[in-house]
Amino acid sequence: MIPDTVLAELRAALGDRLSTTDAERAVHGRNEAYHPEARPDAVAWPETTGEVSRILRACHGAGVPVTAYGAASSLEGQHLAVRGGLCLDMSRMGRLLSVRAEDLCCTVQPGLTRKRLNEELRATGLFFPVDPGADASLGGMAATRASGTTAVRYGTIRDNVLALEVVLADGTVIRTGSAARKSSTGYDLTHLMIGSEGTLGIITELTLRLHGVPEAVTAATCRFPDVASAVDCVILTIQSGLPVARIELLDQNMVRGFNLHSDAGLPELPHLFLEFHGTAAGVAEQADGFAAIAKEFGAEGMAFATRTEDRSALWAMRHDAHYASLALGGNRRIWATDVCVPISRLAEAVVWAQDEAARLGLTSTIVGHVGDGNFHCGVSLSPEDRDEVARVHDFTHRLAEQALALGGTISGEHGIGLGKRDMMAAEHGTALGAMRAIKAALDPKGILNPGKLLPEEA
Repeated sequence: MIPDTVLAELRAALGDRLSTTDAERAVHGRNEAYHPEARPDAVAWPETTGEVSRILRACHGAGVPVTAYGAASSLEGQHLAVRGGLCLDMSRMGRLLSVRAEDLCCTVQPGLTRKRLNEELRATGLFFPVDPGADASLGGMAATRASGTTAVRYGTIRDNVLALEVVLADGTVIRTGSAARKSSTGYDLTHLMIGSEGTLGIITELTLRLHGVPEAVTAATCRFPDVASAVDCVILTIQSGLPVARIELLDQNMVRGFNLHSDAGLPELPHLFLEFHGTAAGVAEQADGFAAIAKEFGAEGMAFATRTEDRSALWAMRHDAHYASLALGGNRRIWATDVCVPISRLAEAVVWAQDEAARLGLTSTIVGHVGDGNFHCGVSLSPEDRDEVARVHDFTHRLAEQALALGGTISGEHGIGLGKRDMMAAEHGTALGAMRAIKAALDPKGILNPGKLLPEEA
């Protein structure tokens, strides 16, 4: 519970932008994935960095847990207040603060979503490329080190954040990085904060790298006789240096889910969805080069789309993969998990995941940003069925172990949150000690997003 003295101080600062109603607490305690509801004791909506600083000073003094909340689109429960305390809803800090077109960068508040940012940038001829599918908040994307469909060409959020403003646990405001493209000064605090999942500080401002809108864009789809052929096609495409902007794998179960959810009418075989960016001549050359490679692996039904509305419909369907997985699983809950492996081991990892899900009698879809070795499994389950839950947990644990055995990582995109804390030691070993030391230095009372990312010490 939050002490009355702290609630009084917060009310004095925020007025009606502090709520303790059951309705608001319930809304902020939900998630898209399989995690149980976790309600905060109160919800606050700050509008300035100064307010965030004042809130954290008050909470730090009383040891009140604080959990940042963006668009609530995370799949590992990063935004859930599992130990109660205060939920810090950043949605009212959603402004585009400045655009420096000549420097290809902009500065935003954390509650701005990626779609809104690109709408506001439309007249500049620039865009922000990181696309995790959901219309996530940019602060949340940075906090969880988001990736997405365009990472194979434009990189992840890590590659597209130049500077941050962050409020530390005690209310201290710091700035990291600058609008310069590189620096050789001091510790890289910007990238320390990226992926820290709100456990080291609250991001209140971001300076982002922008890119020019390409002259021409073409999307493509094709199908393959089996997943291994599709993945081997991806591997050769990447190794050949073909500059694809997007290259997404969908296994046959995922395609079946799209047919159920979106009436897609696709043959229920593994597919690749792709996109090429560049000049008109360059895009045509890329498309021809890919078609030649795909033919070697038995691809059929190659189709291209150049009209904006056709491309938008294709990627909207892809971004609805979570809901398509729900449809395939009879609208039960989805346990979403992801791993990332070296590109040379990708086919082995994907086929292993398919075979293991079948062995355990589970309904699972596979969709992935396979150009960078990352793929996702959406496993259906009934939370009331203890045996099924145990089998899903076994699958996700074994998949993470398999990724590590292949030289990869337990998550390339979803992050750790609640769901993968028990695997952190397996991946990081004694480096966990250094992580705990950083956490203790920046958040000595452990108030920032407790119960996430780092496992409890034995």
